Amino acid sequence: MCIIFFKFDPRPASKNAYRLILAANRDEVYSRPSKAADFWGSGSEILSGLDLEEGKVGGSWLGISKRGKLAALTNYMEAKTNPDAHGRGFLVSNFLTENMDSCSYLRKVSSEGHLYNGFNLLTAEFRAKEATVCYYGNKGHSEPISLKPGIYGLSNSLLDTPWKKLLRGKQDFTSTVSKNLPSDSLVQELLHILNNEELNTPDPTQELQGEGYTSSVLRAVSAVCVRCPGYGTRTNTVILVDAAGNVSFTERNMANCDVGQWSTRSFQFKLLD
Repeated sequence: MCIIFFKFDPRPASKNAYRLILAANRDEVYSRPSKAADFWGSGSEILSGLDLEEGKVGGSWLGISKRGKLAALTNYMEAKTNPDAHGRGFLVSNFLTENMDSCSYLRKVSSEGHLYNGFNLLTAEFRAKEATVCYYGNKGHSEPISLKPGIYGLSNSLLDTPWKKLLRGKQDFTSTVSKNLPSDSLVQELLHILNNEELNTPDPTQELQGEGYTSSVLRAVSAVCVRCPGYGTRTNTVILVDAAGNVSFTERNMANCDVGQWSTRSFQFKLLD
């Protein structure tokens, strides 16, 4: 389970405003090996965490490049999955490394969507005079869509599916991003939202899609911040892209598979022209 909230505003009214505000949780088995966010790739232009699981090494869940490309992934909740399906994390890494625009890349992915277990993929490009965010889910429409400016939520169903956790988190996110806070305060408030462990049950919409899961698991994953034995929210990420092309990337990671130990790293850079 994962969750993403984001505000997309390609032409903000002032230079201090943001073209993108994104807050995301990665939920995963605590013991799954992975690398914390850092720069990698040709010229060390890509910033992301990386999967180190055997057979999935090099995949990612969320990343951004200095050339303004961004990708974010969530899995689609389904009780039965194909163990021989392609690794979904490579959908993020490949977009960040390939020379394709957002919607063209997603059209290519949509033609191969049957090779993967259920997923949702956001791809974006932030250039000097234009910005684009596109979305594709292989359990939804056959074609990717280009998103209009606005505030969106994405969890483990299709974009803006009204799960209670998504509605609650999106409401809190919307309230926070409307406050015109300094960047440091904005990041801290978004991290607070991402760590809300309040359960949002009962949720018939989520439970219907989660048929096959135990009731205890469905209760646990009804929270924005998920806590199960050995599984749950282990990474919080906040990305800000302002009108001048300045990027702030903050990642908070669980350490030593211990929900009481966390480390935070922040990166700032300016997008290349």
